[in-house]
Amino acid sequence: MQLKIMPKKKHLSAGGVPLILFLCQMISALDVPLDLVQPPTITQQSPKDYIIDPRENIVIQCEAKGKPPPSFSWTRNGTHFDIDKDPLVTMKPGSGTLVINIMSEGKAETYEGVYQCTARNERGAAVSNNIVVRPSRSPLWTKERLEPIVLQNGQSLVLPCRPPIGLPPAIIFWMDNSFQRLPQSERVSQGLNGDLYFSNVLPEDTREDYICYARFNHTQTIQQKQPISLKVISVDELNDTIAANLSDTEFYGAKSSKERPPTFLTPEGNESHKEELRGNVLSLECIAEGLPTPIIYWIKEDGMLPANRTFYRNFKKTLQITHVSEADSGNYQCIAKNALGAVHHTISVTVKAAPYWIVAPQNLVLSPGENGTLICRANGNPKPRISWLTNGVPIEIALDDPSRKIDGDTIIFSNVQESSSAVYQCNASNKYGYLLANAFVNVLAEPPRILTSANTLYQVIANRPALLDCAFFGSPMPTIEWFKGTKGSALHEDIYVLHDNGTLEIPVAQKDSTGTYTCVARNKLGMAKNEVHLEIKDPTRIIKQPEYAVVQRGSKVSFECRVKHDHTLIPTIMWLKDNGELPNDERFSTDKDHLVVSDVKDDDGGTYTCTANTTLDSASASAVLRVVAPTPTPAPIYDVPNPPFDLELTNQLDKSVQLTWTPGDDNNSPITKFIIEYEDAMHDAGLWRHQAEVSGTQTTAQLKLSPYVNYSFRVMAENSIGRSMPSEASEQYLTKAAEPDQNPMAVEGLGTEPDNLVITWKPLNGFQSNGPGLQYKVSWRQKDGDDEWTSVVVANVSKYIVSGTPTFVPYLIKVQALNDVGFAPEPAAVMGHSGEDLPMVAPGNVRVSVVNSTLAEVHWDPVPPKSVRGHLQGYRIYYWKTQSSSKRNRRHIEKKILTFQGTKTHGMLPGLQPYSHYALNVRVVNGKGEGPASTDRGFHTPEGVPSAPSSLKIVNPTLDSLTLEWDPPSHPNGILTEYILQYQPINSTHELGPLVDLKIPANKTRWTLKNLNFSTRYKFYFYAQTSVGPGSQITEEAITTVDEAGIPPPDVGAGKAMASRQVDIATQGWFIGLMCAVALLILILLIVCFIRRNKGGKYPVKEKEDAHADPEIQPMKEDDGTFGEYRSFESDAEDHKPLKKGSRTPSDRTVKKEDSDDSLVDYGEGVNGQFNEDGSFIGQYSGKKEKEPAEGNESSEAPSPVNAMNSFV
Repeated sequence: MQLKIMPKKKHLSAGGVPLILFLCQMISALDVPLDLVQPPTITQQSPKDYIIDPRENIVIQCEAKGKPPPSFSWTRNGTHFDIDKDPLVTMKPGSGTLVINIMSEGKAETYEGVYQCTARNERGAAVSNNIVVRPSRSPLWTKERLEPIVLQNGQSLVLPCRPPIGLPPAIIFWMDNSFQRLPQSERVSQGLNGDLYFSNVLPEDTREDYICYARFNHTQTIQQKQPISLKVISVDELNDTIAANLSDTEFYGAKSSKERPPTFLTPEGNESHKEELRGNVLSLECIAEGLPTPIIYWIKEDGMLPANRTFYRNFKKTLQITHVSEADSGNYQCIAKNALGAVHHTISVTVKAAPYWIVAPQNLVLSPGENGTLICRANGNPKPRISWLTNGVPIEIALDDPSRKIDGDTIIFSNVQESSSAVYQCNASNKYGYLLANAFVNVLAEPPRILTSANTLYQVIANRPALLDCAFFGSPMPTIEWFKGTKGSALHEDIYVLHDNGTLEIPVAQKDSTGTYTCVARNKLGMAKNEVHLEIKDPTRIIKQPEYAVVQRGSKVSFECRVKHDHTLIPTIMWLKDNGELPNDERFSTDKDHLVVSDVKDDDGGTYTCTANTTLDSASASAVLRVVAPTPTPAPIYDVPNPPFDLELTNQLDKSVQLTWTPGDDNNSPITKFIIEYEDAMHDAGLWRHQAEVSGTQTTAQLKLSPYVNYSFRVMAENSIGRSMPSEASEQYLTKAAEPDQNPMAVEGLGTEPDNLVITWKPLNGFQSNGPGLQYKVSWRQKDGDDEWTSVVVANVSKYIVSGTPTFVPYLIKVQALNDVGFAPEPAAVMGHSGEDLPMVAPGNVRVSVVNSTLAEVHWDPVPPKSVRGHLQGYRIYYWKTQSSSKRNRRHIEKKILTFQGTKTHGMLPGLQPYSHYALNVRVVNGKGEGPASTDRGFHTPEGVPSAPSSLKIVNPTLDSLTLEWDPPSHPNGILTEYILQYQPINSTHELGPLVDLKIPANKTRWTLKNLNFSTRYKFYFYAQTSVGPGSQITEEAITTVDEAGIPPPDVGAGKAMASRQVDIATQGWFIGLMCAVALLILILLIVCFIRRNKGGKYPVKEKEDAHADPEIQPMKEDDGTFGEYRSFESDAEDHKPLKKGSRTPSDRTVKKEDSDDSLVDYGEGVNGQFNEDGSFIGQYSGKKEKEPAEGNESSEAPSPVNAMNSFV
């Protein structure tokens, strides 16, 4: 017996989808399993005409399968291609595909040629097609000079393109300089050869950028021809142009611009011949010129044009027939017509054919001793020649096989043996091409095997065909039988159809077809079987179809579509409008059974289709909507809906009920939803709670109920205006009692005393009780012991206290609800603890390390866990300052507290006072409180830098001296060693003079500076110093007084820099003369005023006195520029600002904190800051700090010498 890849089947079921599925199953069922020995089969190869991109590596594909896996070899131009000798050529592992690396070096042209792949194993050799490899080419246009074209209006024109010959041929199109395609029409169009044809030209055709482009898709390049210039002019303009530019202008003037009948621009003459190959697209072209523009018609002289394969292109100038065959040969006539006549052209078409298969050879699987045939039958025009090869060698010169006989296009095999296995190639060729097919003969002896998966489930709609697959393999070919059930008899063809590929077809499947089917395959070497399962489903049907509707514009319409389907299939409902999707408009809304269109518009009219789809079938129904104009109606009154009515309870079950109602009037605003509420008359009479919401198109709702509730229901409707009044209450419905379905929540166990355990929970409400007699079973036992559970049943409480418990012991706790019907599900146990007691042990081994003058680190050993007797919350440090090293009688500061959470055994104490003695102890903290304190540990903080002096005053200014008084720093932070005073003069331009340093003993609080410049402003910088270094400084300014006699003070001696003496202008002669002149002018003015005043009356004595006031008692103006503001050179931020009194700036011009740099803010997050793991603390800072002494009063500014001195006038 023989097994073919495409065996004949006995019966083919009707129906497109099952038939396609069946054919796919039939093909896949006859493949030889890959675990069996078999000759090679070519599975993938490059195309016969393989055009490559020269910019990329060349990949020539050749893939094959076989057992054992085949090896591969190649020929190039008919000779062996040794890839090992070419370093650029590699073969992919496990494959015959060649990769030629021309990206690194080499040229694609070097590897042009004809390639053929051979795949070989011990059972034979398969060969690929001859693969012609050629690199694509996109040559440039040859350089040419294109003369401008001048034409008379109405003449015809052909603009030649003549693109360079590329591989593959280029795609031609015409554009302008802006890369815009030139418009084409019946008058202007592009021919198949790329030329641009004008049936007649018009003035608007005038332009200078007619450009022909050639696009080579393979290399993604576009080449451009030189632009062509065209000018269309009238006859008079043409004569002038010819006379002026005859030497360099091409003139197309063969025809008159008058109206004329058509003539063909292409093709030429009255007839032509066209040859095309079978299966290609036949393209015939006729382009005519004439005025007016001709119209083209096509006919076939000896028959009709094929309706489904005929297409017109290029404004009917091109006729295309797809998939041509020999029957399309004949004479085709194109006719060009206009108002002045017609012209005909006949094209004789001959269809030739490259070889094509009538019967292609198929693989043969034979068992030893069987017979078979290979048939290779092809046709073509001319008739192809058939030749055979075996394992890639012409059969005439191959080794002789007594089991085969060649009879033209057939090889006959008889009594084959394993040695007869081979791959045969059939070559059918003529002048137009060739076909090459590989077909193997594989001689095997194999018992049957079933290839279909076991227990495959088939689901089929009732009354439709069912196809049960039984893909098989065996050699000899097995016989197939089907059985239904475990003990059924073989199925016969009176009811069933048995296909040769093993498929069982049930032409009309019914409900009783459901069951298990067994496929049995047998041959002389054994048997195999497989079970599959068939389920028959009810068809999907639309039992309530949408109905034809006529609605007024602006109203609402609803289409109903109720679907009945198999309960195991879930349908998907889809609505269509005019066979397309619904408009994306919120006016269209859908739910399970309805399509609602609100505010209907005119364009909403059309056909609406409801389609129900399942995984196995579908059903659809349609209705038409017609929209009409609304009739005039009074203005509607919009209001909330009227309440629903006629509430009815149906389908009353233990835990559900169906509620139906009738909607009230919507008062011209569509109802958007219904709200359902319930009342529990047994537990909460008079209190209505929310139950459910449904859409405004529904009038029924399936409601879930709880046990032991006396339900009443009411319904409210809601629209865009608001919510209606509630409906009348429905009848009452009491559900049956049941055991609780939940236990109390928030179960906790916490002790309030060291010897008790308080168990609390959130009780269930009456609705949750599910029945009468609600109680709670409270159970507890120690977590780490072997004790049994102790239980007690309580009611109407939410707390139970267990007394006599050990201190702080973990307990497992459960609280279970129960009623008269039974218990709730077993609850999960939660863990609690009995009450806490104060810790028993103080932390030991307390150690203090002083980090700096304001920071110390404390370490301690943790206490034993059992001594905590509660939840460990952390450790608490109490610390306080006992006395200062410099002052024995300092006021006592209250204790400060820092708490370190968790199990930390070290922490930092910030904000300490330098040069002070501190004491501390540590205590452990739990939820009950603090344990005993550790032994006090004392420690000293080292000296630090002092704060600024508390105050600085400058008193008793004289001509050359100033006295400074100050108060010591409020925080010396050590033993003061000395004071540092720095001062410098400031001149009238606010510039600072040289800085003078002066050291003052620490026991002084007053110092007088002598030998200063008179009438000069000085700035002072003053700070204290300990052995650690200088502290913060305080600044002040003051001015020496002016020498009234104008005599400079005595020389202050060497080492003191003096400002140059100021000249007293009051003693200068020129100044005295000027003042006298001014006084004279004032006197003259006063006399004039006095005379004029006396003409009007008495002049008051008081006014005279005021007018003649002594000028020497008038203060001198302060804005004369002598003592003005000065600008600090310290920073740009203080430009144009006067130096302020009492400002404190360090000598290095940086602002320092008056106190320690360490603070709780630096070490934590605000007051309750927390330290990190690097030793910083986590806890609270408590207690009262010692009040910082207030800074000393800032000294007031010395009297201005300008204000103090008298006028010299």
